[in-house]
Amino acid sequence: MLDIKVETENSETYTRISDRALSDLVHRIGMKGDRFLVVQRIPDLPGTFVQVWFDHGDGYQLERRSGGPATHYRTMIGSPERVAGLMTRWARQEPDWDAGVEWESAGLPEAEPVPEIPAEIRTQLEERIRVLLRCGYGTVQELSRTAEDHLVKDGAHPVTDAQARQLVERLWLERVEEQRQWSDVTDADRLTRAFARLDRGGITAREHFSCCRSCGLAEIRGAGREDARGFVFFHTQGTESAASGHGLTLYYGGFGEAADETAFVGREVVEALGDAGLTVAWDGSPDRAIELTGLDWRKRLVG
Repeated sequence: MLDIKVETENSETYTRISDRALSDLVHRIGMKGDRFLVVQRIPDLPGTFVQVWFDHGDGYQLERRSGGPATHYRTMIGSPERVAGLMTRWARQEPDWDAGVEWESAGLPEAEPVPEIPAEIRTQLEERIRVLLRCGYGTVQELSRTAEDHLVKDGAHPVTDAQARQLVERLWLERVEEQRQWSDVTDADRLTRAFARLDRGGITAREHFSCCRSCGLAEIRGAGREDARGFVFFHTQGTESAASGHGLTLYYGGFGEAADETAFVGREVVEALGDAGLTVAWDGSPDRAIELTGLDWRKRLVG
């Protein structure tokens, strides 16, 4: 699989797809509303991407960027096969991935300088964004909106969109560098694998789902397959608890009313978590939540 995220004009998103799947997407584009692909790395490196535009009757306009506007280049490619090959080699970070391609500057203007954020405001924003980066679920765009809105008072924004984006991109890249030093498998990876197993087995399993227990319980039935037997989730407040070193609470249940059905789902959840290598605390009562203890929460950024 390629460590990339692909976004389409018609708002589809694909992550960690195969060479063949990327090629299929390149061959698909060309119809109104589905004429381009944007490909980013996982984790996202702000300002680094390749993208392609195709409208029937024209060649494929391939573009690459690796930082600011001055690094944005474009070229025309004659066939989807060659576009897919170039994008695949870029995704694999192969040396000389674009050998033989003649690029020209896209001619984008340099961005206007961004004023410094006052120190007191910057400190507060950095503290909040670092928490969310440890949680690991936000994108650069989402975190930038959070930073812009975090200290709003009486409708007044203390930072601009550009200031928020610059702050988030700096902290994001720091976090990306940190995670390069992590082990191959983290506790957050183990949890994701356990939830994937449960989801395949008919239990709707959702991470970072809804804002609280009550909203999660109200929304979880519509979040999975119609034939799901039960559910398990943790909410966004729980994510922040885990990211702060306080463990993680999981809520679960059967979609029927019987207590024994809920207890059965609980046992299935506990088994999957234990098999994934996580430490679980649960007394078997359907009235008690499942707790994950001793978590070393390191969630990999995707973006």
